[in-house]
Amino acid sequence: MKLVLGEGLRKKLIEKARGSPVEVCGFLFGKKTDEMLQVVEVRFVPNRLNSPRAFEMEPEAMLEALEWGEERKLDVVGIFHSHLGCPAVPSERDLRGMLLWPVVWLIFSDVEGLRAWVLENEQTREVEIEVGGGEERQAMSSTS
Repeated sequence: MKLVLGEGLRKKLIEKARGSPVEVCGFLFGKKTDEMLQVVEVRFVPNRLNSPRAFEMEPEAMLEALEWGEERKLDVVGIFHSHLGCPAVPSERDLRGMLLWPVVWLIFSDVEGLRAWVLENEQTREVEIEVGGGEERQAMSSTS
């Protein structure tokens, strides 16, 4: 399995994360096949913890983002968030979240860039990221 992300969306994710003093978070919407997760939309959701070390999506904005994706018949193919000053690997807190949201977790680190992960059989596995190609619609939420 690989995560396919258009260059425009990749840049938007990185710019948003680099421009924030707190962890940035949101949903990756797109289409799933057996071999590929194609990201076509990103919706940022406010981090209600307002923290540089952890995130929790603001519940009302989270629900709005999920309804937005459902209306457009898009799947949640991933969760995005940033790590400030540490590697782009899932933290203990992220691992607990991955149990609740069994999708790809795309993490941007200002130390090592973008990396993607899934949790399978209680083990993390890195997912290949392919940049470019495929359909891309850049619809950012009002919080972007």
